[in-house]
Amino acid sequence: MSFPNIWHHRKVADTASRGCEICYKPTTSVLATPGKQDFFYTCVTHLKDKSLCSPIVDQEALAAKKKKEMDEELEKVKKEYEEKQRLKKEREEAKDKKKDGDKEKDKADDEKSKSSDDKEEKLGDKKAPAGTETPKEEEEPRVFALQKNFHQQRVDRKRQAERAKKLREQMRDPNFFPSVPKDQP
Repeated sequence: MSFPNIWHHRKVADTASRGCEICYKPTTSVLATPGKQDFFYTCVTHLKDKSLCSPIVDQEALAAKKKKEMDEELEKVKKEYEEKQRLKKEREEAKDKKKDGDKEKDKADDEKSKSSDDKEEKLGDKKAPAGTETPKEEEEPRVFALQKNFHQQRVDRKRQAERAKKLREQMRDPNFFPSVPKDQP
């Protein structure tokens, strides 16, 4: 019996942890085939080892994720730009209204608007890095392909277990062993 070389990384409860197939340390990480034909416990550090397995990356999902992130970033920048344009337009309207008034009030208002502009820019600068500083968790790969020799070991072990099971079933059959001769020699 052979199964595809596609292994999904799963986590089990701490109470169900077993020894790693490679280093025998207790672990909760399991690599299992999609049809649950075979599984084995392995440490997370071994999953990063290229001599054991390599991750299978879904390029379409990765491209879709990047496109979604770019669209979100583009929308965010558009909103910021529209907000700045709206504030700029409001300031110009306020200045036009003030031109009708005294010039002394204009000077004081200009200083206030400049200081408020500086404050808004500082707040905008503070907001931008805070939003970009939050690092997104890099998702670890969830699907792996075992190296050729490790996969073959798993297939051989599975075949050997099936042969042993079949032999046990045959041995339960009373006709499996030869009977004692009943004829006279």
